[in-house]
Amino acid sequence: MSLIRIALSSKTTISSFASHAGCLASVLFLFLLLQSTTSRAQLSYTFYDTTCPNALATIRASIRPAVSQERRMAASLIRLHFHDCFVQGCDASILLEESSPIRSEQSALVNSGARGYHVIEAEKSEVEKLCPGVVSCADILSVAARDASVAVGGPSWTVKLGRRDSTTASFDGAESDLPGFGASLETLISAFAAKGLSARDMAALSGSHTIGQAQCATFRDRIIANGSDIDAGFAATRRRRCTMADADRGNLAPLDLVTPNSFDNNYFKNLVQKKGLLHSDQVLFNGGSTDSIVSEYSRNPSAFSTDFASAMVKMGDIEPLTGSAGQIRRICSAVD
Repeated sequence: MSLIRIALSSKTTISSFASHAGCLASVLFLFLLLQSTTSRAQLSYTFYDTTCPNALATIRASIRPAVSQERRMAASLIRLHFHDCFVQGCDASILLEESSPIRSEQSALVNSGARGYHVIEAEKSEVEKLCPGVVSCADILSVAARDASVAVGGPSWTVKLGRRDSTTASFDGAESDLPGFGASLETLISAFAAKGLSARDMAALSGSHTIGQAQCATFRDRIIANGSDIDAGFAATRRRRCTMADADRGNLAPLDLVTPNSFDNNYFKNLVQKKGLLHSDQVLFNGGSTDSIVSEYSRNPSAFSTDFASAMVKMGDIEPLTGSAGQIRRICSAVD
């Protein structure tokens, strides 16, 4: 009988232990789930509502005159945000200038035409006067891109906030992760997929090329080759305005010849007509998987605007530093 009692007791103990183990496993799972949810939730639409309630209005007030003075600046600020998020995530690493031990992302070939750094620095200065050490350069970049879009007639969206600034930059990451003006469709889709963005997101974000300009050197080979993927008249017009000497001087041409200073869907209409200025533009409509998306956007500007805003929000979620990671820089060009 005692052996039976011992056996029963052991079985009860094992059962009890298994029950406790199961509970612990459930608790651990819930803890990890909460940790994951908390991490994702650290970006918030109301992040500065109590710590710096006038931050967003101050940024917007700085963007308007900057874009009014130079309409091209809207494209530059959107591009800065994109080039920042694709390297190390949205952490303002692109704003760090060359210093020991930092090799600046600004030195990468793909960033050679990037500009607007002084606008972001000026915005940071104004926000610092309001709330010293509170608002990150990474968040300012995100908000500035949204306000730049609105300033030229583009869509608006609610920006999630709470990013912190990196203490490092990645020159190599800029060289490897940012697709260039000669990228193929497959390269573009792959590069965006690596950041959690779909081919549709990629096509929508490419639509920001409806504003801005490109250096002759980035499209000269395309217009000289005069291939089957470019309208002959369009190529001839571009050739007259982009000689070898112009390319050497960095002469600029609008990416959208029709409405170069307005955010609209003419970029996609141009692609349908084989009038994409850059090779990486025209590959979106050249018999590939994104042809249908380009056709849709060319016919439906509302669909483009909605998808662009959605894609910008998704891009702003790429690997942000939150919580105690990174820092809040006092100036955007240097680590504190």
